[in-house]
Amino acid sequence: MTVSNTGRRSWRVCLLGLGLISVLGLTGCQMDIGGQTLPSPYYLGDDVQYFPPGTQFPLSREAAAQKAVSQEEIQRR
Repeated sequence: MTVSNTGRRSWRVCLLGLGLISVLGLTGCQMDIGGQTLPSPYYLGDDVQYFPPGTQFPLSREAAAQKAVSQEEIQRR
């Protein structure tokens, strides 16, 4: 008994589909599904970026200098 060409073709298509699904499953990219940003499978091994809390106003020294200048001007009058 021999397998027909259509039977071979369906097996090839099935194996190709399974191969594509497995390759896509192993790539591990970040994606956006349903409004959620899902991480890659490698997120546990990524380095953590830590930014220590700072002042809320980034120009605090400049603001303090301007305030000092304005206070000096008020005292001169």
